[in-house]
Amino acid sequence: MGYRVARVDANQNDIVKKFRDLGAVVFVTSSIGHGFTDLVVGIKLTGCRLWIGLIEIKDGNKPPSKQKLTKDEQRFHDEWAGAVYIIKSTAEAQELYEMVKYYDGI
Repeated sequence: MGYRVARVDANQNDIVKKFRDLGAVVFVTSSIGHGFTDLVVGIKLTGCRLWIGLIEIKDGNKPPSKQKLTKDEQRFHDEWAGAVYIIKSTAEAQELYEMVKYYDGI
């Protein structure tokens, strides 16, 4: 089965930069395809702990109909045993980062 090269959302570079500016480690995985997420993000927590999140990026400036998951993305989200976060803006990236850090401090 052939796959085309995945399109990168227009806001991906800004979201990657935001996570990195906040101190997260980011691996861009959007070229993997087959429904895999666009980013793998690691956030250092207290001690030797690390939060790892799978991030799907959607362009929040597009109409909702253009922000839907592809069939492959939906299948991945449905079958993945953990959480997958959908991020549409740098503000949402910051909110997720702050939420992870907040719960680390509790």
